[in-house]
Amino acid sequence: MRIVDVGSGPPLVMIPGIQGRWEWMKPAVDALARRCRVISFSLADEPSSGGRFDEKNGFASYVAQVAEAMDQAGIEQAAICGVSYGGLIAASFAVQHPERTSALILVSALPPGWRPNERADFYLRAPRLLTPLFMLASLRLYGEIAAAQASVAFGPVAAARHAFNALRHMFSPTRMARRVRLVPPSDLTTDLCRLNKETLVILGEDRLDRVVPPSLTREYLAICPHAEVVTLARTGHLGLITRADEFARIVGSFVERSTAREPRRRIG
Repeated sequence: MRIVDVGSGPPLVMIPGIQGRWEWMKPAVDALARRCRVISFSLADEPSSGGRFDEKNGFASYVAQVAEAMDQAGIEQAAICGVSYGGLIAASFAVQHPERTSALILVSALPPGWRPNERADFYLRAPRLLTPLFMLASLRLYGEIAAAQASVAFGPVAAARHAFNALRHMFSPTRMARRVRLVPPSDLTTDLCRLNKETLVILGEDRLDRVVPPSLTREYLAICPHAEVVTLARTGHLGLITRADEFARIVGSFVERSTAREPRRRIG
């Protein structure tokens, strides 16, 4: 499997969202690498991943991939960070492998028991055919990209940079649709309630996140009452990209604190 392994310090595994490509998170990975050892990868069914995806195991293949990446990096325990759809993968991994999880970080994450809404169901009907419409609808993200900039004049440049990166590492509409369908029907709520791991929930502003409403991610706060919560100001769903340095400061500080209290081990 092809993994990204950059930086030094406490280990942090970053799991991408439903588009499946780690490259979409590159600004955050680069910023975090100044404080942590960051391990990342594209989801197992991405051709660029080199990972093992088993149709019969479905979603479990993504969870197993986290352990495989850690083994490949020679890391026994790490903070596990999931972004959006990756949040469900991170939460599932933490529940199944608490001994390998030093802390859990959920970034604009889909909550346990999430099911597609009407808008998602519409695109699931014919994901390839509806891709142009989906991309046109993505223009709604411009508002949050512009809001994160120091000046409104920088909005178009930042949006163009993000669009170029997204097009360079193009998503597959059929694989995205499959990932939605693979969300397990079982609810992690009970197991997460019992998980004795420090947890950080990162949100964007309600008015700016047009992808996963922060109200959904806040469901984790009822499930994990011990969790810390941070709202990344002037961001929506793309805060780890549009304000990567501030995102890295928040996550890096949390990882440093949590791993200082959780013994770390290395294999190999």
